[in-house]
Amino acid sequence: MFRSLWKCVAVCGLSGAAFAQTAVPAYKPTPVSVPENASYLTREGRVQIVGNDGWEDMMTKFDQLFLETHPGFKRQFQPVMKGSSVAIPALQSGVSAMAPMARAMWEDDRFAFNRLHGYDPVDIHIGYAAFGPREGRKSPPGIYVNAKNPIAGLTIEQVRQIFTEGAKGGSITRWSQLGVKGPWAKRAIHIYGLDQGSGGTLAFRSQFLEDRTFVRTYEALPKPADIGDAVAEDPYGVALMGFFDASRIPSVRPLPVAVAAGMPFLLPTYENVSAEQVAFPAYLHVYIDREPGKPVDPFVKEYIRMLLSGKGQAIIASQKDTDEGYVPLNEEKIGAELRKLD
Repeated sequence: MFRSLWKCVAVCGLSGAAFAQTAVPAYKPTPVSVPENASYLTREGRVQIVGNDGWEDMMTKFDQLFLETHPGFKRQFQPVMKGSSVAIPALQSGVSAMAPMARAMWEDDRFAFNRLHGYDPVDIHIGYAAFGPREGRKSPPGIYVNAKNPIAGLTIEQVRQIFTEGAKGGSITRWSQLGVKGPWAKRAIHIYGLDQGSGGTLAFRSQFLEDRTFVRTYEALPKPADIGDAVAEDPYGVALMGFFDASRIPSVRPLPVAVAAGMPFLLPTYENVSAEQVAFPAYLHVYIDREPGKPVDPFVKEYIRMLLSGKGQAIIASQKDTDEGYVPLNEEKIGAELRKLD
């Protein structure tokens, strides 16, 4: 199903007509305006949106689509795509209408926003941030082993048992516990990853590892390339990696992971990410400032409705072969994200 959708998107272009008919309800634009006192307006009266630099091409297309579908809208846009690290601070201070990001908000940003406003920003998923493996391009966060390691895959729970303390099934410290034979049967598992205090590592631990403490044998290295090199030189190593291009190190391979025991081990290929069947989904996030009990800013609500429409999702689909490799949101998830705006 998804292969046919992507073929249609490529043929039909960014109009997204076929995408809208087959995947999501048709988009019905609602007239909307921005008040003169909106904090996210620039001195020239433009709507400012601050966010991830990988969105630059996509944001230009989103802004163009909004103006095309809202002919009565009198504002222009001022995208400032400087990186996810500036997105939440800009939203927090009110100078950005929303915070488009290619990763989840880090805890430091959440704490700072909550301390100022007394509540957390609302997180809306509009797609997926990567797929892979792709030659010369990044894959989503995941688990990597030495290419010589014969292990077929792990479950999420086994990942937790290897990397964290206090997992339900007890700790896994040796390859024999995973059924790996040969030279691995008598060897301990050597664990690598980024600094435990880094935002990406903390976010992964919170999202997928039940926020447990890493095991004492976890060896933190300063850069993803350092981790890749360590696993390449260590046949008994396993690593937790963020966004990473494994193709540059032939001696390392991404390890398929199953959501639960008895389910297939899967890599985050385009098809698997599209179907949201991967163990560690990496979303495209749009954070918005919405005080509990109050309505969403009408312009922000309308813009996000557009992002989650067939035409908006077609723009995301057009990013498949770019360096970023963004993927449209699974159609079954769109309704739930739209309800966050109610």
